[in-house]
Amino acid sequence: MPRPKKCRRVCEIPQTLRFSPENPPEGAEPVTLTVEEYETIRLIDREGLSQEACGEIMQVARTTVQQIYANARKKLAAVLVEGLPLRIAGGDYELCSGPDGKCAHNACCKRDVSQIYGKPKGENTMRVAVTYENGEIFQHFGHTEQFKVYDIEDGKILSSEIVDTNGSGHGALAGVLNALKVDALICGGIGGGAQMALAQAGIKLYGGVSGSADAAAQALAEGKLYFNPDVHCNHHDHHGEGHTCGSHGCGSHTCG
Repeated sequence: MPRPKKCRRVCEIPQTLRFSPENPPEGAEPVTLTVEEYETIRLIDREGLSQEACGEIMQVARTTVQQIYANARKKLAAVLVEGLPLRIAGGDYELCSGPDGKCAHNACCKRDVSQIYGKPKGENTMRVAVTYENGEIFQHFGHTEQFKVYDIEDGKILSSEIVDTNGSGHGALAGVLNALKVDALICGGIGGGAQMALAQAGIKLYGGVSGSADAAAQALAEGKLYFNPDVHCNHHDHHGEGHTCGSHGCGSHTCG
């Protein structure tokens, strides 16, 4: 007996379900984009999330997201190149809806996910995220369960908000920060792969920092933050539970 397909979680049905070119080829059949294929385009291309973060929101594996996303891009390419009509319909999905009829997931319902936590970012505002635990800078970026996000303008902190990562791991955290429109990250230890992901997202890294999260954010606002531009930590997997990189100085030297 074939294994049943797992429904992919989708925030909402798209508002526009049909698109047509001005002069489609005679007798052209429309290309059908499934609702879950549309959702991968929305989350990855529109919201800027990684494929791993997209998979967490849709509750499927990253490899499944890769396949759905690849199919969607191939269909969109045919629509653009051949001038074909497009419709969005069907698929294996379930709508994510809470008791009030709105999305029950923190990070998939808003068109601008930076508005999920607090006010939208102003044009002249720098948004800074700090790996966070009990008021302190959490020392292992890939395992942080919270960020404290600060909006800074003219050397002053305008507001702050604690944001849960909802279990996102190493690969997805850069996507979370990108979706929140973060400009800079303050943390302790961080691996090379995560640094590359942050650089690709245009997020400036201030690594090798420890102590109070609020104090570090204020120091950055005043241009007085001490950090290690060469911070690195590459031993994410072989330490015991409860270990934090900063406990032996990952913030101030190259681990390994």
